Amino acid sequence: MPKVKTKRSAAKRFSFTATGKIKHAHAYHRHNFTGKPKDAKRRHRKAGYLDRGDAALVRRMLPYGS
Repeated sequence: MPKVKTKRSAAKRFSFTATGKIKHAHAYHRHNFTGKPKDAKRRHRKAGYLDRGDAALVRRMLPYGS
């Protein structure tokens, strides 16, 4: 069987945890923080985890991730 190519854009945005969940960074946490609420800035610091339906799509893009 031929190899399956990894979607490089997805590989840069998502990573797998040891238990197989897919981790992502939150959006709106790069610049212009003065106009954003403090609780939103705090909430976007930590990583987020994809839901099952979205995770299934990302797993197809990253065939060698987990």
